[in-house]
Amino acid sequence: MTTLISSLFSSTPYFISFILFLILLEQISYLIKKRSIPGPTLVFPFLGNAIPLVTNPTKFWDLQSTLAKSTNLGISVNYIIGNFIVFIRDTELSHKVFANVRPNAFHLVGHPFGKKLFGEHNLIYMMGQDHKNLRRRIAPNFTPKALSTYTALQQIIILGHLKTWVNLSEQKKSPIPIRILARDMNLDTSQTVFVGPYLGLKARERFERDYFLFNVGLMKLPIDFPGTAFRNARLAVDRLAGTLATCAEMSKARMEKREEPSCLIDFWMQDTLREMSEAKLAGGESTPPFSSDAEIGGYLFDFLFAAQDASTSSLLWAVALLDSHPKVLSTVREEVAGIWSPESDTLITAEQLREMKYTQAVAREVVRYRPPATLVPHIAAEEFPLTESYKVPKGAIVFPSVLESSFQGFTEPDRFDPDRFSEERQEDQTFKRNFLAFGAGAHQCVGQRYALNHLVLFIAMFVSLIDFKRDVTDGCDEISYVPTICPKDDCRVFLSRRSARYPSFPAVEQIVK
Repeated sequence: MTTLISSLFSSTPYFISFILFLILLEQISYLIKKRSIPGPTLVFPFLGNAIPLVTNPTKFWDLQSTLAKSTNLGISVNYIIGNFIVFIRDTELSHKVFANVRPNAFHLVGHPFGKKLFGEHNLIYMMGQDHKNLRRRIAPNFTPKALSTYTALQQIIILGHLKTWVNLSEQKKSPIPIRILARDMNLDTSQTVFVGPYLGLKARERFERDYFLFNVGLMKLPIDFPGTAFRNARLAVDRLAGTLATCAEMSKARMEKREEPSCLIDFWMQDTLREMSEAKLAGGESTPPFSSDAEIGGYLFDFLFAAQDASTSSLLWAVALLDSHPKVLSTVREEVAGIWSPESDTLITAEQLREMKYTQAVAREVVRYRPPATLVPHIAAEEFPLTESYKVPKGAIVFPSVLESSFQGFTEPDRFDPDRFSEERQEDQTFKRNFLAFGAGAHQCVGQRYALNHLVLFIAMFVSLIDFKRDVTDGCDEISYVPTICPKDDCRVFLSRRSARYPSFPAVEQIVK
């Protein structure tokens, strides 16, 4: 025993020397990759700046932005758990990344630890012809007919939740934070729009529990051990995708009977069955690629994630910005009242939605002013010449900043101004390259029309049915990452009913049958 202890003590200096050597190598590697680009001179061993990123992401990214502004290159660097990162604020450099998503350049990852969490099936990891083929198969889900079906479901769900919000506020007689309420509403909406009647009550309850675990894991370090938040989130994703795969199977059976599509998965399965039938008649493969229930379940989860968290962010900022811009609010109310009345007991039609030009402009300005996903992570598969003087090292995580681009080019970009999207000014066309809220290139958001429709419908119904007032406090509108951005106070508001009565809409069951 004494010999063993003595041996351990005698080897301690060597062990310490080895650790110090690794730390030195890490620092040298970081400095070689950094070169003269603004960023920390030294980084904390092994963890880098992971702790500041997790504990205060707003401050972390603000610092990266400040560093990027200090050079005409428009980039800065940092180091997170063994990963060298490059932050991009320059719009043209961001486009350069978006345009070079290919095996030997950049790989879109969506989240720094995305592949571990979402799995390899995710649409955002695909590229080349496979990616094009899958997007082609998804296209029928967002035709005008499909979107019209979704708007009916969206309004029914929105109305039910708005009633609950008002009742809650009136009972408490105090301001209520609506972030979680909006998230629950969007989850309910997404479930109903995407898989309609195929998700029963008990399945929905399990689904919501798993989605909560997934959301928690998104903001944690990728420590994949039993009982950790990240492991719970990863397992939850598998269960969620499995549940959605079952929905796809049920939809296929219903669409085989040639019933009318009533939700997104029905439009998808209707087109899939048509393609299978055509292939069979032509003597080819009867099962098209990307059409197994398991694959579709995974892709549906991707849609759900995109629709859920991004929309929650936009709804909260819409409420906050309308409250702080009373003239904009008044104009929206006037426009909506001239097109749709709650007392009509009719759903807002697709044509009426198109007529709400100013409300559409407000929605687009909300998304420009506060893009939900402020950063779009990519990994450099190979060394890539980002500028004439700087090459992104292989393996680096590159963060094009959508938020930074939104405040470049536009007239008075720091001002919330829906008129910039009017038919007269058309800044969405003039500064189109800076409007990156829905991405650019091959991976541009396929569901952006659905997302904007949802935001416009929410704004139209919210301002028509509800009187609201923010509980304004110091710093309440500072940006908080959860993981998309929202007001720091979770958008605390006083709510009361504005309309003489709520509209009487048909039940969801009448739409989805």
